[in-house]
Formats: sequence, C-alpha cells, structure tokens
Amino acid sequence: MRYRALLILLFGALALCGCNEGVLDPQGPIAAAELELLMNSVAIMLVVVVPVIIATLGFAWWYRASNPRAVRSLDLAYEGRIEFVTWSIPALIVILLGGVSWISSHQLDPRAPLAGTAPPLRVDVVALDWKWLFIYPDEGIATVNQLVVPAATPVQFRLTSATVMNSFFVPQLGSQIYTMSGMETHLHLLADNPGEYPGISANFSGDGFADMRFTVKAVPPGDFTAWVKQVSGTAVALDATAYAALAKPSEGVPPTAYSAVKPKLFERILNQSAARIDNAAAGAAWCPPAF
Repeated sequence: MRYRALLILLFGALALCGCNEGVLDPQGPIAAAELELLMNSVAIMLVVVVPVIIATLGFAWWYRASNPRAVRSLDLAYEGRIEFVTWSIPALIVILLGGVSWISSHQLDPRAPLAGTAPPLRVDVVALDWKWLFIYPDEGIATVNQLVVPAATPVQFRLTSATVMNSFFVPQLGSQIYTMSGMETHLHLLADNPGEYPGISANFSGDGFADMRFTVKAVPPGDFTAWVKQVSGTAVALDATAYAALAKPSEGVPPTAYSAVKPKLFERILNQSAARIDNAAAGAAWCPPAF
C-alpha cells in the first residue's frame, strides 16, 4: 500500500507537469504575473505547512508506544515563549501574504492598459445563451465562439452580458472577469506568441454552460489584417434580424463570422439589458433567473 501511494503521487506530479493549456502554461504578461503570484503565495504558505508536517511526523515518531525515552509530564503549564512562536509566525505569514496579494492585485488591475509595440485592438464581448459574441468595432466585423487577435498586440476588452451573469476566462492569457447584464466591465490582455488558446465560461449559466467555450487564435499582424479583409468581404451581415436569431438560446454553436456589424451594437445591447433590468425591478420585487 505504501508503494502504491507513492506511485499515485508520482504519476499525479507527472500529470501536472504535462499541463499545457492552463494557468501553469502562461502565454502572456498577465498570465505570467498571475502564475508568479500563485507560486509566491504557495511558497509563503509552505513556510508554515512544511514545518508543521515535519513536527507532526517527528512528535508521532518520538512519542510512539515503543520508545521508553519519551517522557511526558501530565502537569499543565503555561510557556510564554512557545505561545509567542506559535502565534507570531502565522501572523507574520498572514501579513506577508496579504501584502503580496494587495500589491499584485493593484498591479494586475483589469482596467490598466498594457504596453505594446502596436496600437491596441478593441474588442467588445457579449455573453449570450450559450455562446460568446466578439465584436470588432473598429473593423466592423464580429465572430461567435472564436476570437482572432494579432500576437504581441494589446487587446482592450469591454464586456457585458445580454442574459444572466457569466464569466470570461482564457487561462493561458489570464484574468478571469465577470460579465453582467446591464453593466460594462473592462479587461486588457496580450498574447506573446502566435497560437491557439482555449477560453471558457467560468460561471454556471444554465443548460448549455458545458459547451460555452471559445478559442483565442493569436496570429501574426499581417495574417490578422488578411483575416479581417476576408471576413469583411465574405461573411454574412450581423443586422438586427441576424442578432435576434443569434440571441436565442442555443448550444454547441460552431465558430461563425459576421460582417457589416451595425455601429454601436455593444452600446445598444448594454442599454437594452439595463432597460430590461429596470422594467423587471419596477414590475416585481423579485425576478427569478431566466435559465
């Protein structure tokens, strides 16, 4: 049984080392900074955890029944030095961990712009049932469940939800952030190198939640320009009728591209959601979630 447990731990460690599509494989500056924060936090906490584990094993071995030298007094006594060490080390760890987290949280503010060699790309994100709509306001195109961005270029996101609250997360690029109906959130990300990075919905939102996934395709800047021209000339238009059909609940929607997106579509979705919330609040004291 002992060797079996060691084998399980060994294979588990090897499996973690092979992870190449999660937070342990950062592909952008935000994800890299978040991984550093995670590792620093784990190292700080291990300062307490490791000595406690060693002390537990040491006391168990020393005070075993077969050790005649292990003598323990039954008289209760207060030892101030032991109490000081017992409480001061965890307190210092909490203070240090809180300071590191506070500083990193401000440095990783989702609204803070990222520096880059190229002008930032603006992308508007709308969470629908059960798919992701990405609008490129400057290019006049849109995609569903696929986000194409130029590598090494900052991306400025505005995010909202046309339905229930959801969560936008690309583990290899970092910064999970919520999308809420009638509200606008902001996020800045950057992909260091070309590649495909999976994105997920990190907040349960109903029946189609499991299939609410998308792919971030980071391509060279020249390929991105060519892709925009291709979508603008060949994709169907995202007019009011097309959006109404898209907004209906659907599951497992394949990647789709749209051209001729109506200007300020994101603002209209945001205002429409806010108006719906206001009407629901005025008409009833409580409105059940529309799953």
